[in-house]
Amino acid sequence: MTIQVKFFASLREKMGVSESKIESVATAGDAWDLVTNHAEHPINILVAINLEYAQFDSPVNDGDEVAFFPPVTGG
Repeated sequence: MTIQVKFFASLREKMGVSESKIESVATAGDAWDLVTNHAEHPINILVAINLEYAQFDSPVNDGDEVAFFPPVTGG
């Protein structure tokens, strides 16, 4: 099972990596923990699985893309 994890904007800068491939996780939160070495989740972080908003406890499947990004503002 391979999952692609991506970080965007300030999270990418903070983590020092834009993407990573991992194996054998059950949820988006597990993916975060594995890639970040169990770093605390920043406040208001957004999660997407395959381009759809999700939660840290959302399940992931083989081939999924999990993305983490800060809140988006506009106007």
